[in-house]
Amino acid sequence: MTDHGGDWAGFTETYGAPPLDFSANVSPLGVPEAVRQAAEAALAEAERYPDPLCRALRERLAAYHHVPADWILCGNGAADLVYRLAAARRNGKALITAPTFSEYENALTLWDCSVSRFPLREENGFSITEDILTAIVPGLDLLFLCEPNNPTGRTTDHALLERILEHCATCGTLLAVDECFCDLLDAPAEHTLLKCLQRYENLLILRAFTKSRGLAGMRLGYALSQDAALLEAMGRGGPPWAVSGPAQAAGMAALEDESGLETLRRLIRRERPRLSAGLTALGCRVCPGEANYLLFFCGAPGLPQHLAERGVLIRDCSNYHGLGPGWYRSAVRTEAENDLFLKIMEEVL
Repeated sequence: MTDHGGDWAGFTETYGAPPLDFSANVSPLGVPEAVRQAAEAALAEAERYPDPLCRALRERLAAYHHVPADWILCGNGAADLVYRLAAARRNGKALITAPTFSEYENALTLWDCSVSRFPLREENGFSITEDILTAIVPGLDLLFLCEPNNPTGRTTDHALLERILEHCATCGTLLAVDECFCDLLDAPAEHTLLKCLQRYENLLILRAFTKSRGLAGMRLGYALSQDAALLEAMGRGGPPWAVSGPAQAAGMAALEDESGLETLRRLIRRERPRLSAGLTALGCRVCPGEANYLLFFCGAPGLPQHLAERGVLIRDCSNYHGLGPGWYRSAVRTEAENDLFLKIMEEVL
C-alpha cells in the first residue's frame, strides 16, 4: 500500500486493468477542455525554462482572490509547499490534528521539527473542538489545520476557526490552513480564511488545482500569506522551476472555468448524501463529511482486496494516526459510478 490513494498504476500492474478509482478525491468530471487546450498549447514552448516566479499565473491568482501578487507563492502541488514550509520552520515545534493528511507530519519530521498531535474523536464526529485552544501555547511555532480535513471531510466551526487564528497570533504561532478541498464545500466563501489574510501576518493558506480542477497529474498548488519573509524562505526551500510551463498555462485557464466548478459542486451536493445513505444501508458507519469524499468504518475482513478483485480501488485509512483497521475513505463520483460502487459493495458484504 502506498501512503496515499490514487495508485492506479500499481493497481493496473497487479490486476491487469485500470480501476474504478474511489481512492483519490479528484473531480470525476475530468480536465475541462479549455484547460487541456491551454496546457497543450504551452508545449510549443517546452524548449524554454518555465517562468520560475510564475508571474502571469500569480497575477491571475491575485485578481481571482483579491490579494497582492507578492502574497502568492506557486509550487509543484500543495504537498511541495508543505515541505517548503517545514523547511522554512525547521527545528521548530508543531501541532497537527489526528487523523489528518500524513504529509504534514512527514515534512515536519524530515526537517527535525517536534510534532504533537491533537486527537479528533469519533464521538465528536471527528470535528475540532475548542479544547485545541489549550494546546496552542507560547513557544508553538506552527499549527497545521486541514479545512475540510482529510480523511474525515469535516470542517471546523468558522467562529472557532477565527478564535484559533486569533489565539495563534497571541502566542506567536503560525497557522497554516490547507484549503485544497475548500472549493468543493457547499458554501466555500463562508468557510475560507482568505478574508483574514490582510489582518493576520501569522496566517498562511494552501490551495491547489488538484482536486477541484481535475489537475492532479499537472502538480500545481499555491500558498497565500502577507508574510514576505516566510514566502521567500519557502521559495528557497526547494528546487527552482517547481511549476512547469504547461501547468502554469493550465492553472490560468482553470481560473476562467467558474461554471465548471459550480457544476462539480452541484454534483457533489447531490451525490454525497446518496452515497452516504447507501453505505449506511449496507451497515457501514459513515462520518458526516462535507466535501467530495466520505470516511466510513466497515468491519468486513479483506474489504479492499475483495473490491480490487472486482475492479474497485478505495483508500485504506488504517495508516492514519487516530484511525486503524476497518476505516476507509471513498471519493464521491458520478451517479453511475456511485451506484456501481454500492452494488459491488453489496456483493462483497
